Order: sequence, then structure tokens, then C-alpha cells
Amino acid sequence: MENPAVPENSAQPQANDLPSGQPDTELMLRGLEFLKDVPLEITVELGSSRMTLGDVLALGPSSLIELNKPNGEPLDVKVNGVLIARGEAVVVNERFGVRLTSVMEPARVLKSIQS
Repeated sequence: MENPAVPENSAQPQANDLPSGQPDTELMLRGLEFLKDVPLEITVELGSSRMTLGDVLALGPSSLIELNKPNGEPLDVKVNGVLIARGEAVVVNERFGVRLTSVMEPARVLKSIQS
């Protein structure tokens, strides 16, 4: 049954009808449809370490570099340097991979890109 409170030919909300400062993430993502084929750099960060130049020059084939993340901590998955997800290392057909355990909300990712 038709809702009598809404006129039959009423206009649908438009992007510019949204309250300022509160972007509709789904609408924004649909507007980015034409960018789907743009290549991006994906990196998975195991951890990091600070070393002196002398320590780096002394590295050899059996050297170990201690990372700042403890064993079992999730890996950071970044796109062009922006954190988009976290995951765990897996081996699939003798290759390393990452099983995503959490993915950032699109609004949060878009906000960090704009900052």
C-alpha cells in the first residue's frame, strides 16, 4: 500500500542534501566506481626495528633482526601507506599470504586519507 504522507513524485535524496561533515560512505564509494582499475600498492607490515648504520652494514645471511611486534600480534595491511586491515600470516601452496581478521570501516579509511 502507498504511503499517503510521501508524494508520488517526491525527489530522492541527493549527495548535496546530506548534512555537511557527515558524508554518506556508501554514496561516496559508488561515486568512486570509475577508479576500480587504478593499481595500488599493498604492503603487509610484520613489524619494524631501529638500527644503527653500523649494525645494518654488519648484517649477513644468518643475521636476525628483532622486530617491535611480539609473536602472535596481527599484521598491518596497508594500501598506499594507509592502514585498511589487520590479519595473520598463513602459508598457501608454499607461498605466504595474509588471512584478514579485521577490516577498517570505509568511513574511517576515507577519513584517514583526507587527513
